Amino acid sequence: MSDQRCREEYMRRIHKVQDYIEQHIGQSMSIEDLSEAAGFSKYHFSRIFQGMLHESPAHYVNRIRMELALFLLAHRVDKNMTDIAYELGFSDSAVFSRTFKNYYGISPREYRQEYSKNCKETFLLSEYNKKAAKKEVADNPFPVTGQITIESLEEKQLVYVRHTGTYETLAQEYAGLIQKLFAHAKKQNLLWDGQNWVLAIYHDNPEFGEESQFRTSLCLTVPDDVAVHEDEILGKMKLEGGLYAVGHFRIQPEQYPDAWNYMYQEWLTCSGYVPRNSYPFEVYCNNPEEDEKHINVVDIYVPIEPISF
Repeated sequence: MSDQRCREEYMRRIHKVQDYIEQHIGQSMSIEDLSEAAGFSKYHFSRIFQGMLHESPAHYVNRIRMELALFLLAHRVDKNMTDIAYELGFSDSAVFSRTFKNYYGISPREYRQEYSKNCKETFLLSEYNKKAAKKEVADNPFPVTGQITIESLEEKQLVYVRHTGTYETLAQEYAGLIQKLFAHAKKQNLLWDGQNWVLAIYHDNPEFGEESQFRTSLCLTVPDDVAVHEDEILGKMKLEGGLYAVGHFRIQPEQYPDAWNYMYQEWLTCSGYVPRNSYPFEVYCNNPEEDEKHINVVDIYVPIEPISF
């Protein structure tokens, strides 16, 4: 195996660990559990993980929990400290509060109060890549609108390639990643004309995460009864079923941030729903290169649940 293929295989295994952590974030996870998910010896796993991601497994798990804690404290005011502690896998609210304060230097209650007091304007999901966001919002709050439907989605099997880094670097590497995804899926006869969903899953919240660590999975759906061989490039995972708000949009490439803003700021805040603890994703419904105006037909899926008072 070449050095490049060997490194790609190692990274695929690290992606499997990331998937495992994401799926078990509310549970206790030992080094044995994580090393088994990766297929590495527990005696070498920590050094391999540190070498690939430049942070230890324990630090990585804690960082993911703490970033999720910020989201829950800011946007799920229906959950108290004990609810959040249990959801994140802590034994009680005291342990959660101590861990949070050690990480951020402020208690969870203080953070929630400060966020509520200081967040006068609803956060715009596009602010990370639109330098003039506030001016544009003042001039035209929602330049893109779409039809919103509520849909119950069944769990789906996915094959994927993953990008880690900013959304700017994702845009630069997108075409090559998609080509790689389709080429490796074709080798395994996983492509059915017009039947595979093509989608992008966003694993990290841009409001709270570090841009250089954003994880994005470019995916194809595959029937559950079809066997998938994970190679050095292609991974497989499950797309979580459940209730989703689906925004149906016809947009230009530069209008994706506006579509996300419309979903989260205009529609969600008046919908009677709150975001569910799962990841949102985009489903690409056409090939813009085949449209003379380069229109992107895209469905944005936001996991939701009814708000409780």
